[in-house]
Amino acid sequence: MLIFEILFYTFIVIIGIQLIYYGIIFGKFAAYKLKKATPKNIGISIIICAKNEASNLAQNIPLILEQNYKTFELVLINDNSSDETLEVIEGFKKQHHNIKIVDVKPVEKFWGNKKYALTLGIKVATYDFLLFTDADCKPLSKQWISEMSSHFTNQKSIVIGYGAYKKVKGSLLNLLIRFETFMTALQYLSYAKIGLPYMAVGRNLAYKKAQFFEANGFMNHMDIMSGDDDLFINQVATKTNVSLCVSKESFTESIPKTTFKSWILQKRRHISSANHYKPKHKFLLALFYVSQILFWVLAITLLVVLYQWEIVVALIAVRFIIQYTNLYFASKKLNETGLLFFLPFLEILLITLQFFIFIKNLISKPQYWK
Repeated sequence: MLIFEILFYTFIVIIGIQLIYYGIIFGKFAAYKLKKATPKNIGISIIICAKNEASNLAQNIPLILEQNYKTFELVLINDNSSDETLEVIEGFKKQHHNIKIVDVKPVEKFWGNKKYALTLGIKVATYDFLLFTDADCKPLSKQWISEMSSHFTNQKSIVIGYGAYKKVKGSLLNLLIRFETFMTALQYLSYAKIGLPYMAVGRNLAYKKAQFFEANGFMNHMDIMSGDDDLFINQVATKTNVSLCVSKESFTESIPKTTFKSWILQKRRHISSANHYKPKHKFLLALFYVSQILFWVLAITLLVVLYQWEIVVALIAVRFIIQYTNLYFASKKLNETGLLFFLPFLEILLITLQFFIFIKNLISKPQYWK
């Protein structure tokens, strides 16, 4: 039948697109050889914006203060918290001279805007090099600052790191969160490697203060609640000013959401900011997502009707071989190889949920950063 012939040739095109992504674009990061950067003796301002994070700060601030790095300060921003966040950070400040506190009060124009709070923290930072993480984040080694700062050069004003999520055994949600985080990281790290950097995550990101002020801070997207990390990087990153830091000593780890409802709300905020990426980035990201959907829909359809099934099976096999090979080497770098055992299932589940989130965002927009 003509319809199946059209679907078959469409499937061949989709396989070609998938091979470009998994084989060439993602393969660029998979084949990337980690290079040990020369340690720098530069002053670093670590910036954490916290809203109702008293418990997490009490656990994670000591891990930052214990970093094996000579010259750094910790700028702690209390974004109008209603819990004991301010009391906790004031307690640490009394014991450590290298802590600064910014206590953000409500401002009608910037109510609930994390970017406003971060801007105040950046302005009081002593040093010219800024390292960002979240209140629920902890560095996985005492070399975190050293590793991230070592990638700054005269040309590289942005350092993109990896922020993992803590593993929880026996949790489908945790498995999905970690898989989505890995796939997102694979994309932004791979795009950076091919000279098309488009985002980073604020859980582990560094840039020069001058880069921030040259771009007029977050003013181009201050009215958008999310995007203090990805929209800013999308705005200022170029093929020459970005460096990747993916040594395991540079990783941070965050506490994942524990309910599907809270995680979906978080992803809704993240996806809403992607609508403001540069057109070329939106096109490439959308093409990958659409090709993922069509791969599964067309593969299943053609196999069910047994149309040219020998060729279809061969194409599916080639796609999976390339996918598994490059995802394995990429996941090995990011210490996430365990995710590959559940790859097809997680891939289908994630595609389905992302479609649901996209539709949900068309109906209503998330209003607050937290």
